[in-house]
Amino acid sequence: MEKPAYHIFVGSSFRVDGDPKGMCHKKGSTGFLPYIENEILDRGLDALVVSTGCMKACDHGPVMVIYPNNIWYGNLESEYAIDEILDALEDGGVSDAYLIA
Repeated sequence: MEKPAYHIFVGSSFRVDGDPKGMCHKKGSTGFLPYIENEILDRGLDALVVSTGCMKACDHGPVMVIYPNNIWYGNLESEYAIDEILDALEDGGVSDAYLIA
Protein backbone atom coordinates (compact mmCIF):
# COMPACT_ATOMS: atom_id res chain seq x y z
CA MET A 1 0.00 0.00 0.00
CA GLU A 2 1.29 3.43 -0.92
CA LYS A 3 0.93 6.12 1.70
CA PRO A 4 -0.64 9.39 0.56
CA ALA A 5 1.41 12.57 0.68
CA TYR A 6 -1.26 14.26 2.83
CA HIS A 7 -3.79 13.20 5.41
CA ILE A 8 -6.72 15.57 5.83
CA PHE A 9 -8.54 15.15 9.13
CA VAL A 10 -12.00 16.70 9.48
CA GLY A 11 -13.33 17.03 13.01
CA SER A 12 -16.72 15.39 13.46
CA SER A 13 -17.03 15.80 17.24
CA PHE A 14 -17.66 12.14 18.01
CA ARG A 15 -17.03 11.28 21.64
CA VAL A 16 -15.96 7.95 23.13
CA ASP A 17 -19.57 6.80 23.41
CA GLY A 18 -20.14 7.57 19.71
CA ASP A 19 -22.37 10.63 20.13
CA PRO A 20 -21.61 13.69 18.01
CA LYS A 21 -21.91 16.58 20.48
CA GLY A 22 -19.43 19.31 19.58
CA MET A 23 -19.29 22.36 17.39
CA CYS A 24 -17.79 20.73 14.30
CA HIS A 25 -20.69 18.33 13.95
CA LYS A 26 -23.30 20.97 14.80
CA LYS A 27 -21.87 23.22 12.10
CA GLY A 28 -22.01 20.52 9.43
CA SER A 29 -18.44 19.28 9.19
CA THR A 30 -19.49 15.81 8.07
CA GLY A 31 -21.22 17.37 5.09
CA PHE A 32 -17.83 18.58 3.86
CA LEU A 33 -16.39 15.07 3.59
CA PRO A 34 -17.85 14.16 0.17
CA TYR A 35 -17.00 17.62 -1.15
CA ILE A 36 -13.38 17.36 0.01
CA GLU A 37 -13.07 13.83 -1.40
CA ASN A 38 -14.37 14.96 -4.79
CA GLU A 39 -12.06 17.97 -4.80
CA ILE A 40 -9.07 15.77 -3.98
CA LEU A 41 -9.92 13.53 -6.92
CA ASP A 42 -10.67 16.42 -9.32
CA ARG A 43 -7.44 18.17 -8.42
CA GLY A 44 -5.34 15.02 -8.53
CA LEU A 45 -4.06 15.58 -5.00
CA ASP A 46 -2.26 12.69 -3.34
CA ALA A 47 -4.36 12.94 -0.18
CA LEU A 48 -6.65 10.92 2.04
CA VAL A 49 -9.55 12.55 3.90
CA VAL A 50 -10.89 11.07 7.14
CA SER A 51 -13.44 12.02 9.75
CA THR A 52 -12.16 12.24 13.32
CA GLY A 53 -13.42 12.47 16.82
CA CYS A 54 -13.26 15.70 18.77
CA MET A 55 -10.06 17.70 18.22
CA LYS A 56 -10.65 19.91 21.27
CA ALA A 57 -10.81 23.14 19.26
CA CYS A 58 -14.51 23.91 19.66
CA ASP A 59 -13.98 27.68 19.56
CA HIS A 60 -12.78 27.27 15.98
CA GLY A 61 -15.16 24.60 14.65
CA PRO A 62 -15.47 23.16 12.12
CA VAL A 63 -11.81 22.17 12.21
CA MET A 64 -9.57 20.50 9.63
CA VAL A 65 -5.94 19.40 10.10
CA ILE A 66 -3.52 18.56 7.31
CA TYR A 67 -0.60 16.22 7.94
CA PRO A 68 2.31 15.79 7.68
CA ASN A 69 2.42 19.61 7.67
CA ASN A 70 0.53 19.82 11.01
CA ILE A 71 -1.53 22.75 9.74
CA TRP A 72 -4.73 23.44 11.69
CA TYR A 73 -7.61 25.28 10.04
CA GLY A 74 -10.83 26.42 11.64
CA ASN A 75 -14.10 28.23 11.10
CA LEU A 76 -14.73 26.25 7.92
CA GLU A 77 -18.35 27.06 7.29
CA SER A 78 -18.45 26.98 3.50
CA GLU A 79 -17.14 25.17 0.46
CA TYR A 80 -15.34 28.40 -0.39
CA ALA A 81 -13.15 27.93 2.70
CA ILE A 82 -12.37 24.35 1.67
CA ASP A 83 -11.48 25.50 -1.85
CA GLU A 84 -9.13 28.17 -0.54
CA ILE A 85 -7.35 25.66 1.70
CA LEU A 86 -7.02 23.07 -1.07
CA ASP A 87 -5.79 25.78 -3.47
CA ALA A 88 -3.06 26.65 -0.97
CA LEU A 89 -2.19 22.97 -0.50
CA GLU A 90 -1.83 22.53 -4.27
CA ASP A 91 0.49 25.54 -4.38
CA GLY A 92 2.55 24.26 -1.44
CA GLY A 93 1.36 27.06 0.83
CA VAL A 94 -1.00 27.80 3.68
CA SER A 95 -4.36 29.58 3.72
CA ASP A 96 -3.83 32.29 6.34
CA ALA A 97 -7.52 33.20 6.38
CA TYR A 98 -8.49 29.97 8.18
CA LEU A 99 -5.26 29.15 10.01
CA ILE A 100 -5.65 28.51 13.74
CA ALA A 101 -2.39 26.79 14.70
